Amino acid sequence: MSIIKEFKAFALRGNVVDMAVGVIIGGAFGKIVSSMVNDILMPPIGMLLGGTDFSSLAVQIGTNPEGEPVLWKYGAFIQTCVDFIILALCVFLLVKLLSMAQRKKEAEPAPAPAPSKEEVLLTEIRDLLKEKK
Repeated sequence: MSIIKEFKAFALRGNVVDMAVGVIIGGAFGKIVSSMVNDILMPPIGMLLGGTDFSSLAVQIGTNPEGEPVLWKYGAFIQTCVDFIILALCVFLLVKLLSMAQRKKEAEPAPAPAPSKEEVLLTEIRDLLKEKK
């Protein structure tokens, strides 16, 4: 099998396509969460803590050879941690919701399969034999 055919078989497999869609949607969702944290949650939290802008919290730990300050940006780290916690919570809730839906689907009894033609014929034969007796 040629490399192109192997790659085509791999790329068009359902799991790979599903994973690609998940990565794309996850990236977009990550941007939404980052915006929510940076633009919605952190400003009021910073205001409650005395007007602090978390993204600008930093400690100068020295200077580089050009004389520019070298900063330890712990505020950006705090915001990234909050991003992660919210994103992890959303993923957890989504997985939990999907798991509950799957369990509910599995709990439903499967409908009885329709009898095959052979079963229908055998039932008719049985009924005819009962009538003759």
